[in-house]
Amino acid sequence: MTDTAPADIPPSAHVTLADGRVEIAPGAPPPSGPYANEDLLPVPVEKRTWTTYNFSALWVGMAHNTASWTLASGLIAVGMDWKQAVFTIALANVIVLVPMLLTGHAGPKYGIPFPVFARASFGIRGANLPAVVRALVACGWFGIQTWIGGEAIYFLAGKLIGEGWTDTARVGGHAWTMWLSFAVFWALQVAIIHRGMETIRRFENWAAPFVLVGAFVMLWWMSDKAGGLGPLFDQPSKLGWGGDFWKLFWPSLMGMIGFWSTLSLNIPDFTRYGRSQKAQMRGQALGLPTTMTLFAFLSVLVTSGSQAVYGEPVWDPVRLAAKTDNVVGLLFALVTVLVATLSVNVAANLVSPAFDFSNIAPRRISFRTGALVTSVLAVLIFPWKLYADPQGYIFTWLGLVGGLLGTVAGILVADYWVLRRARLDLLDLYRRGGRYWYAGGWNWRAVVAFAAGGVLAIGGADFHPLIDGRPVPALRPLADYGWAVGLGTSMALYLALMAVGAGTRART
Repeated sequence: MTDTAPADIPPSAHVTLADGRVEIAPGAPPPSGPYANEDLLPVPVEKRTWTTYNFSALWVGMAHNTASWTLASGLIAVGMDWKQAVFTIALANVIVLVPMLLTGHAGPKYGIPFPVFARASFGIRGANLPAVVRALVACGWFGIQTWIGGEAIYFLAGKLIGEGWTDTARVGGHAWTMWLSFAVFWALQVAIIHRGMETIRRFENWAAPFVLVGAFVMLWWMSDKAGGLGPLFDQPSKLGWGGDFWKLFWPSLMGMIGFWSTLSLNIPDFTRYGRSQKAQMRGQALGLPTTMTLFAFLSVLVTSGSQAVYGEPVWDPVRLAAKTDNVVGLLFALVTVLVATLSVNVAANLVSPAFDFSNIAPRRISFRTGALVTSVLAVLIFPWKLYADPQGYIFTWLGLVGGLLGTVAGILVADYWVLRRARLDLLDLYRRGGRYWYAGGWNWRAVVAFAAGGVLAIGGADFHPLIDGRPVPALRPLADYGWAVGLGTSMALYLALMAVGAGTRART
């Protein structure tokens, strides 16, 4: 059975409240079977309690992290001045907010997580395709953030302990003490995961303001070394505002969009707890663009100051903090980086893949088990290679992520808003043979749109340092616009294929 239009939903399946939120009808048994478990079922209306403040605080906690810092400072390292870097990041976050709000709508309305939401367009079984892609991306991010945390322990402990810590035997290009630091930080996160979501939630409550204070302390320290704020603003752009800047601007913009393109897919994992649509929309609008822009502003000022003080931009805050000889300052920097990294890693990089892996085998994989699987796969992705240089970090990793996930966002938005007009059948999202079963649980039209959009978005990209060369050299002109190309292509192709399918059935 297939479905291309918002056919009438049986009134007995679910009830719609006055504010538009939907839940399973009172007295009706919850969905069961091989495609449901407790973690994937709709959140009851009485448990959808998050307010505007909760969503804003969530974004503060996720945005104030070392990866966000290096995102902005990396633009300084490749030649932009502070105005160009802040402008690029601010614009990117305003753009990515749009699909964030569109996909987030299904959360408070239906109380469902991302992999269940994707079943409407990809099919009950086909939803595993975007869910696994998103989960693997989260594994990559979790690995990168864990490497950052381990790096903080290594460099700053080296300043405290001395050469006995840093000048050790090297394994795989890094000191064995660096690998030990990485393992220690990885184990710390696994311990937090094991304690459950309530521990994570309490941790997020105080982590965000602590990290923001740390960023301002870093700004004060760098301005003091530079002789005031003036040198931080005076560092000129190596590009100007001519052709050299715009040539770098577009791939940088796509990379900045790619940074949060992951959350633009799985944001229903959080908004499903929302008290209302206004709460999630206002909370995200207040929390994402403003927080990222402020943190980017602090980052680029500090990095510009490092260029004035040390003669070259130090884009990695851990390496920058390691340049101080003050023991108290080193300890504060170490704790700040660790808290920031834990904050974003737990919220942004474990919640989603935990649901995604659970969606593969709901009977066998729980939310907690999915989080542990993520922790293991994060090591096998070799995050130290992705984070090795700003060129590869911004243009390769973020560009590829943005391009690939943009294709999924295009399909989700087209299906939910254009075809279904935000109407879903809750029970059919969990059962075989319903309107979202399509052919054997797969909607081949979504798969084709995903594949075509993905090839056009990243086929011409430079995969270095992952691999040498471009898979499809002829697509190189599209590589700088991966996210937009992927989103637009998949959206248009999906709508076209679904329209053809509807027309064919109408004639038979």
